[in-house]
Order: sequence, then C-alpha cells, then structure tokens
Amino acid sequence: MAPRYLTPKAGDGTVRVLQISDCHLFADPEKDLLGVNTSESFKATVQAIKEQNFEYDFIAFTGDISQDYSATSYQHFASIISVLEKPVFFLPGNHDDGPLMYRIFEDLGVNIAKNVITPRWQFVFLNSEVYAVPHGWIERRQLDYTGFCSQRNPDQFMAVLVHHMPQLVHSAWLDTQTMHNRDEFNAYMRRVPNLKLVLTGHVHQEFDMYDHNIRYIASPSTSIQFTPLSSDFSLDNLAPGWRYLTFYPDGNIDTQVYRLQNNVFIPNHDVEGY
Repeated sequence: MAPRYLTPKAGDGTVRVLQISDCHLFADPEKDLLGVNTSESFKATVQAIKEQNFEYDFIAFTGDISQDYSATSYQHFASIISVLEKPVFFLPGNHDDGPLMYRIFEDLGVNIAKNVITPRWQFVFLNSEVYAVPHGWIERRQLDYTGFCSQRNPDQFMAVLVHHMPQLVHSAWLDTQTMHNRDEFNAYMRRVPNLKLVLTGHVHQEFDMYDHNIRYIASPSTSIQFTPLSSDFSLDNLAPGWRYLTFYPDGNIDTQVYRLQNNVFIPNHDVEGY
C-alpha cells in the first residue's frame, strides 16, 4: 500500500507513538476471553488514554484486534478507537483475518498504509500471520518490503512493527508460538541500515531487549495478560495496558508502559490453555 506521510507536531521532528495491542474483540460484545470481557477492557483502555491527554502523532495497533475473525469485531474496533481522533495504523495478528482487514478498514476510518514516513523516522508494518494457527512466519516478500522502504528513504531511522516477537521471551509454552523463522527475520533485519527497533504484540506482557544493536520491545494487551517467565500456561492479574514511545531525531527512543488503575479485569485462573 502507498505510504502515509506524517508531520510531527514537535518542531524538531520528534515522533510520539501510542502502541495498543491484542484487544481480542468478538462479534458479540458480551463475550469474554478467559473471564475478561474484551470489549469492556478495550473501551476502558481507550477511555483512560483519552482522559490522560497524551500528546502523540499516531496509534500503532500491533495485531489480534479480533478473536473470532469476524467483520463485526473490526467494526467494533473502529467505532471504539475513533474517540481518540488520531490516525490509526495496524497489522494482522494470529487471531485476525488479514485480507478482510485490508478490504474493510479504510471505509471504517482505519489506515491501511504499511509504511508511515516522518521527517526523521519511518515505520514499516509487516504481516507475520499464519491463518488460524498461533505461531508466526514472515514471508520473503515482507522482508524485501522492509529493504525497499529502507532504500527509498535511506536517511531516516526505521522501526519495524510485527505481531509475533522474533525473540524468545523465556516462557516455555509461549516460545512455541513465536515467529518460527525468527532466525531468517533477524538476520535480514541486521542488514537494514538505520533500523533501531522491532515493536511487537502477541506475548501479552512487557519485554525489552537488545540484539545486535536492534531493540526488541513487546507490550501488554488491552485484554488478558500472560505471566512472564512461566513454564506452563499462566494468566497474570496485571491490568490491561498500552505503551507510549518517543522517537527522537537523533535515533534514540524512550518508552513507558501504562496500565489501567483500579483494575477490575481479572481473568479466570481455572483455565489450562489458550
């Protein structure tokens, strides 16, 4: 898709981005995921963001908008997030229907551009979805698109956004659902000039590490949270959250995670799988 050009409000070219991820909406807004009503938790997250009056240039949603692959769930998403009145860019997750999203989202007010360009930074949205299975895979054409974007704008720093984390997060059960060709992905990324960040969803927890001078970050879900460093499937009681990132014109990145206060979205711990 054609790139979308944004001019940051900050005069020095600093870009501020709100990352939201993994809301897992259903066609039926009354349904819950492992004891959490995902429509209500997403609405609460969006309302908390609105009340805090963050300054940001756009929203990056890093996959699993839907839980049931339905067009109605995407309509719910577009309606709920529209109250933030900011550009919204997305990529598919493993619970999404990527082709359906790209067909309907533009008419619903959600941007379908896969390359967001600002004066000093560009953001590339990749698709790691393997339909209806938990793990991810990046096709070579996705990697080559990253290379194309880099060559087209060689003087800009780059952040790549993708649903599946291409690093192990040291949770034995969750690491079976990572990007299965992560070695290929990471080898390619190391050859991309000016690549500073790979930003993901999927793992429903905070994660932040460096590998070969590239920073890898994952963020909480607006629905259920997974317990970090857990050998077996485990749900955390931490509140739904989101991430705020600041991209400076010198290539540095600051970030902070925020969560709902007075959390009422407690999952059902009796479940043994996801």
